Amino acid sequence: MTNEIRRVGVCGAGGTMGAGIAIVVARAGFETVSHDLSQDALDAAKKQISGFFGKSVERGKMNGTARDATLGRMQATTSLDALAGCDLIIEAVFEDLRIKQDLFRDLDSVCAEHTIFASNTSTLSITEIASGCGREDRVVGMHFCLPAQLMKLIEMSPGMNTSQQTFRSAWAFVDQAGQTPVKTQDKPGFILNALLVPFNNDVIRAVEAGVASPADIDKAIKAALGYKMGPCELLDLVGLDTQMRLCEAFYPVTLDVRSSAPPLLRRMVAAGHLGRKSGRGFYSYDGNTMFGG
Repeated sequence: MTNEIRRVGVCGAGGTMGAGIAIVVARAGFETVSHDLSQDALDAAKKQISGFFGKSVERGKMNGTARDATLGRMQATTSLDALAGCDLIIEAVFEDLRIKQDLFRDLDSVCAEHTIFASNTSTLSITEIASGCGREDRVVGMHFCLPAQLMKLIEMSPGMNTSQQTFRSAWAFVDQAGQTPVKTQDKPGFILNALLVPFNNDVIRAVEAGVASPADIDKAIKAALGYKMGPCELLDLVGLDTQMRLCEAFYPVTLDVRSSAPPLLRRMVAAGHLGRKSGRGFYSYDGNTMFGG
């Protein structure tokens, strides 16, 4: 298996997380193939990505030449066959074990033998995701943090069958991409979500109980703890529907009542108040521009 990664595929790139990962990959100099089932989602992501880099130029974080070169390294497709030449594929699809397993099985028949599969799961087991895909030794956890285009941390998790060579190659890629890797065990929630899912649910329950408004809770957390983003702001960015899926994935394997979905969360999702993506969550938003720039 080769150690060199030159071309990277990102599955689920029509979503907020996938688009952010594609930015990280292309910005670091890798040829990037964004894949999604929906062409409309890819078109929307392309518009957001162009806007993000436009802001980066305006703010002096990169020049126009670098922006054009980065965009030139990015292509988008709805065909899995277009990922055949990738050395690494990062999936950022829904937190659904079966969907992830099916995707990796389909990719196994398309990709070269040396290609590494990485899952951006934040909750599910890497070992279970890799199970039956045909290359369990070349599957690794690579959890980016939202917003991926701004955050540096990546949780790196080997499954029970992940080879040391695969993990070293994936770790080297993360270093080369200018990110900050930490190694975690293949356990529910890894580091961040093991702490954040129950914490964010506590915040939702506090809002529901009338302890304080979302704005005052965020202000308190940022002022007292030094967080750059309050928990309600973060939930709106991640998506209330995503928090719901995290609860549904996390609670059955932990049986921690704090990880079960609060009633207010269920009502907000049912009402379509999903956060930034829907224009309304704990706060209201105009447009759907990408966070940061």
